[in-house]
Amino acid sequence: MVNEATNVCENVCVWDGNPDTWTPPAGYLMLVQTDTMALVWTWDAAILDWVLTQAPGQGQIGFLWNGTELVTNETKPEPIVQPETSGAQTL
Repeated sequence: MVNEATNVCENVCVWDGNPDTWTPPAGYLMLVQTDTMALVWTWDAAILDWVLTQAPGQGQIGFLWNGTELVTNETKPEPIVQPETSGAQTL
């Protein structure tokens, strides 16, 4: 459920989108989670950095609704630093 005054997702619940079975309280927008895109941080190995990627159904409490998709409220994670090695290694 997105608070229409703040555009922040305040609650996540199971709902099939049928307004005959349930409707959100006044001042709230209900999004069907499985159909709603969310921007979440994912690791891009090609550029060795975190990027925001669209993922259906990944919205969570605290995410911001921008009118099109939910956007993560998490800060960008630190890059994954791979250790530098030389020579043969046995794993």
